[in-house]
Amino acid sequence: MKFVPDRMRKSLRREKPRLFRLIAFSAIVVFLPTLASADSEGRKTLGVPGVRGGVVTTSEPAAAKAGAEILRRGGNAIDAASAVAFALNVVEPQSSGIGGGGFMMIHLADEKETFVIDSRETTPAAGAPDMFLDSNGAPFGFSIRSTSGIGVGVPGMVRGIELAQENWGELSFAEILRPAIELAEKGFRVSSRLEDSITGAIAPGGRLANEPGDAAYEVARAVFAPGGEGLEQNDLLVQPDLARTLKVLAEGGPDAFYEGPIADAIVAAQLNGRTTGVPAADRPLLQGRMTLADLAGYGAAVRDPVEGDYRGFRIVSMPPPSSGGLTVIYILKALERFPIGDAEAGFGFGATRTLNVMLEAMRLAFADRAVWMGDDDFVEVPSRGLISDGYIAARSALIDPDSRLDEVLADDPRPFDSASLPPKVQLAATRENPDEGLNTTHFTIVDRDGNIVTYTNTIESGWGTGLMVPGWGFLLNNELTDFNRVPAFNPDPDNFNPGANDAAPGKRPRSSMSPTMVFKGRRPVAAYGSPGGSTIINSVVNTTLNLVDHGKTVQEAIDAPRISQTSANGSPTFEAGFDPEVIEALNDLGHNLSDSRLRVIGSVQAVVIDRDKTQFGGADRRRIGAVISLERSGSGDDDDDD
Repeated sequence: MKFVPDRMRKSLRREKPRLFRLIAFSAIVVFLPTLASADSEGRKTLGVPGVRGGVVTTSEPAAAKAGAEILRRGGNAIDAASAVAFALNVVEPQSSGIGGGGFMMIHLADEKETFVIDSRETTPAAGAPDMFLDSNGAPFGFSIRSTSGIGVGVPGMVRGIELAQENWGELSFAEILRPAIELAEKGFRVSSRLEDSITGAIAPGGRLANEPGDAAYEVARAVFAPGGEGLEQNDLLVQPDLARTLKVLAEGGPDAFYEGPIADAIVAAQLNGRTTGVPAADRPLLQGRMTLADLAGYGAAVRDPVEGDYRGFRIVSMPPPSSGGLTVIYILKALERFPIGDAEAGFGFGATRTLNVMLEAMRLAFADRAVWMGDDDFVEVPSRGLISDGYIAARSALIDPDSRLDEVLADDPRPFDSASLPPKVQLAATRENPDEGLNTTHFTIVDRDGNIVTYTNTIESGWGTGLMVPGWGFLLNNELTDFNRVPAFNPDPDNFNPGANDAAPGKRPRSSMSPTMVFKGRRPVAAYGSPGGSTIINSVVNTTLNLVDHGKTVQEAIDAPRISQTSANGSPTFEAGFDPEVIEALNDLGHNLSDSRLRVIGSVQAVVIDRDKTQFGGADRRRIGAVISLERSGSGDDDDDD
């Protein structure tokens, strides 16, 4: 099941002769921890020299190389993104893969069209709003439901890539799988980050921990901790089962994932439920509900992005079922009345007033997000109202740059959403979900023709459920934990809650993923995104402010310390690097910025495109980060604007 609007069915393959793309490239590879260069103004940056042959930015160098190789072989940004996604399943298995899903935003340069492929996981047909409650009606703890089959959504990544390749790719499905197959079959050297992830996962209480009576994770442990000892940096990791799976997909196409032996194995694997510490009566409730019919019926979709203006730029981001785009635009619009970037007015980078208004805008946005945002194929999400000028003006008016609101509550944007003007209601107090997984991945690619992909992909928590499909070598997601753990729907006008993020059969759980592009008129000037659970939204906001208001280069914008608040009335998190006196001043206003709130926030991968189509890349050293820049060589190539 796939949906592609007729207006988008023009394939790049049909429009550009293959010969046009067989040009010479030279590659500039940047591994961010070790290389610095100066930009045209002489400032230090960890970006790459401006090029016009394409840029690949990822969290892992091996995956960046896979994408660059596809560009060299005549592929476009869509082909390269597909190859990178599969390669990341091999080299960053704790964060994403074919057992999960994500959102791929695509900009087609010739058509000047921007859209999103939604491969978010779906709830099995047997799912229900109360599916996370035990036999006493209390919610299972996150550590239990996130490591059991009940958390597994129907995987969407493979169908999403199929949809992209069939309609906008240059290369075959088998061709874009080759780099990942080689990495899985021949192996790669374990990175420092993967070592750290494995160490944490097999430690007591970790997602792959070996507990008495719990055999659910033995398959994954055998791959990443053979003999009980976790792999270490520079160990060779070979994954023959995963290589076999990718070869089956290369030969049989995406249908081989959703039907046949792989599908049978997925359904069997998600029947595992936690046993340690779980009463016998509750164990059957933790088994996954996915059937072969759920797999066979999965469909990716093409969606229009949400858009909003900010200081003369057009911000284009992810629509529902993600809350990311709406919340990013909401925050930016709420901040637009403040002179951010004006140090003389107290709004320079990292200043007390700047950080205070950022936190207050985040609080307001996340209050409304908790009530109103979800899968709009199932619930009425007042998207227009949430980011309308009138509603944002009313919400932003609550922000005082020199004080903190004692309490932030959601409001009702529906009167701003349509002419019907539904009456305002008294909203129920909303329980926020603090459990959204942090271990997603993001990458961004631009090709020589200006086609752009910015793609966030995930299996949710680090290592997903921890359930690896036996014999096939990939991990299953725990995305369904993004739903409300207790049903929130309440039709009472005096205590209303639409239950926007309650589970339901076929429904996609609310996400924070925010693949984003920035346009000046119709010209794309930047594309980026981040992993990090609900902090994704604020990583994108921080980066946008750094680029637009603070005048930073792309790498400077990524490197700068971030601040984040993902609830209406909780405490912020922040990174090292802000002035301690500013942190103290924020605490005096009532923000709780204790040392225990210090975090690493997000991992942004970005490209910036100048007016003359020169391309710059930046990647985040919070993970490993790599930029590969392709510079066209040969007479006249650098001046070719086609």
